[in-house]
Amino acid sequence: MRSPGPTVTEILASHESGSGSPTRTAARVADAIAARGADGTWITPVPREQLLAAAAEIERRPGARTLPLYGVPFGVKDSIDVAGWPTTLACPDFAYTATETAPAVERLLDAGALFVGKTNLDQFATGLNGTRTPHPIPRSVFGGELICGGSSSGSARAVALGQVPFCVATDTAGSGRVPAALNGILGWKPSRGLISAVGLVPACKSLDCMTLMASTVEDLDRVFEVIAGVDPDDPWSRARGPRHAGGALRVGLPDAAELDFFGDEAFRDTHLAARDRLGRIGFDCMPTTLEPFLAAGELLYQGPWVAERLVEFETFLTAQPDSILPVIREILTGGLRFSAVDVFRAQHRLQELRATVARMWADLDVIVVPTIGTTFTVAQVLADPIATNTTLGHYTHFGNLLDLTAVSVPVGTTADGRPAAVMVFGPALSDDTVLAAAPASSTNRARPRRRNSGSHRENDNDGSSSYFGAAFGLPVRPGHPRAARHRHAT
Repeated sequence: MRSPGPTVTEILASHESGSGSPTRTAARVADAIAARGADGTWITPVPREQLLAAAAEIERRPGARTLPLYGVPFGVKDSIDVAGWPTTLACPDFAYTATETAPAVERLLDAGALFVGKTNLDQFATGLNGTRTPHPIPRSVFGGELICGGSSSGSARAVALGQVPFCVATDTAGSGRVPAALNGILGWKPSRGLISAVGLVPACKSLDCMTLMASTVEDLDRVFEVIAGVDPDDPWSRARGPRHAGGALRVGLPDAAELDFFGDEAFRDTHLAARDRLGRIGFDCMPTTLEPFLAAGELLYQGPWVAERLVEFETFLTAQPDSILPVIREILTGGLRFSAVDVFRAQHRLQELRATVARMWADLDVIVVPTIGTTFTVAQVLADPIATNTTLGHYTHFGNLLDLTAVSVPVGTTADGRPAAVMVFGPALSDDTVLAAAPASSTNRARPRRRNSGSHRENDNDGSSSYFGAAFGLPVRPGHPRAARHRHAT
């Protein structure tokens, strides 16, 4: 099971008060990583002495204790550049040492955050299951030989184990949301472009999205205030949308007959029981359909977008095909079959679906679906890698094609002890509304949600989970600001 460590908020409070320090936090993190050994979480962790030295350097900065992320440790998916460290994409022969740090990561370092290392992933960020790596295959922290999910497998596991309170990851087709669901943490895919993608080795550049993983919404908020920003060097960059204005949220719920659990009755029962509670705690629930969303999702791997991966990897594929895992090589070479006509035909179909979905948001604020419809063991994925991976992306593949923002929220476990999660999603730039509908803590630990302020000491009233948290059995304190916004007589 997951062993959540201290949150960003708790670490900052400890460092500011002097009851803890960045160097003591660094020592704890190094010990935790060393204790587990090569378990598939990290590809390149920072060596202990080097980590302690970096923490000491942070302590010596002028005004160190006022830094927004003073001494807070974090991990980075190994498809994102950090100067002086290898970027491998889980392919040793592809590896290079980065000479510049991705601007998004640089923002965190400037804010006093402590870089702990590079985390494991499905090779070339191609996959949703976490088994496509030459390194040890990570397992879900829930045990039972369950897959960890991917491609941001190590990032999710590092947070779920409590080694770091947050990780920077990516999500093109569900790569942040799926492993978050399988490890009982929050995986947030902001609207594309809110976090600079410069310094990210692209999978599908037109769809790639930098993401965050954490165990509380407050931590997501706090880190996002630092990491987000318009980057003139990123052609997809854009400014953040409006803050959530309050009031009852209009929640779309697809008919149960539209939801596919792939024969997994325990997952079906858990999801339907959770969503049945939504209307009783003040949400305006209304029926909707998933048809245009699922139709868009089918385009991702059945359509020409798989060919976009060749923009980055075709030269390496041609020169060193045997350096690539067979399943990844099969996917990449599959992109060669598409013509320019196929590309335009798919773009036209996608635009039709985008127009249909855009009209739906006139009546809805968010839609709630399962993040995943079932789980698999490592053996099951290795026996049928393509079909199982497609199943895992059933509810996530359409996210970036339709320009959505989405967060995976843990909602407990099934009757047989497997992690369950819902995905809350909305239109582009409705990020704050989507986060308003996500629980502030999946561990029943009260955390205030931060105000939009430059100081990390300024918080909203003490509180805990949002109303989605309450719907899934997580407490909401009466004084919590989101409770005030959504309280209704029932």
